[in-house]
Amino acid sequence: MESREKLIAKDLLSIKAVFFRPDEPFIWASGIKSPVYCDNRLTLTAPEVRNDVENALAAVVREAYPECEVLMGTSTAGIAHAAIVGHIMGLPMGYVRSSAKDHGRGNQIEGRLEPGQKVVVIEDLISTAGSVLDVVKVLREAGAEVLGVASIFTYGMKKGLDRMAEANVKNISLTNFDTIAEVAAEIGYIRQEDVARLIAFRNNPSDESWIGA
Repeated sequence: MESREKLIAKDLLSIKAVFFRPDEPFIWASGIKSPVYCDNRLTLTAPEVRNDVENALAAVVREAYPECEVLMGTSTAGIAHAAIVGHIMGLPMGYVRSSAKDHGRGNQIEGRLEPGQKVVVIEDLISTAGSVLDVVKVLREAGAEVLGVASIFTYGMKKGLDRMAEANVKNISLTNFDTIAEVAAEIGYIRQEDVARLIAFRNNPSDESWIGA
């Protein structure tokens, strides 16, 4: 039976949600140059892939976080996924804004959240983990017990892994950088010789020797 990691990797590649440009890297907001860009928002407009993704996220929550009482999406990419998974599981959901509103009630957490409730954060992808840990911090300050994170994709970067460990936050991703690179080479989406360059980036993003290699 095909692994969940490979199934979701194939799904993302099938709808061209993963872009590979090792010779013309993307520049992230953090300034990091990356040979890969993963746009998981495209899953929302691909019903068959969306079905696989949301059911897999629901399975992760059931398997890894059986005590979950509330799902909280990251803003903005995790909101739709948290809503759909919440519908599948019959769980309440909300989301956390990047900052508190400057009008109305000034909420940063949208949706009802009671102190002590057990929460799982739904995220689309994790790179250096800064954004998702900001969400966890807000939820913890509001009195929630954050069980962990369920995400669609992780780059598996050391910086992100170290940050998550330091904050004592568990994450389970449906697929990962290494699997996507492997599957992409298998199906001819990228050249086999590019896989090593991609892994070199993942292992040390500050070393740009992979560009044009």
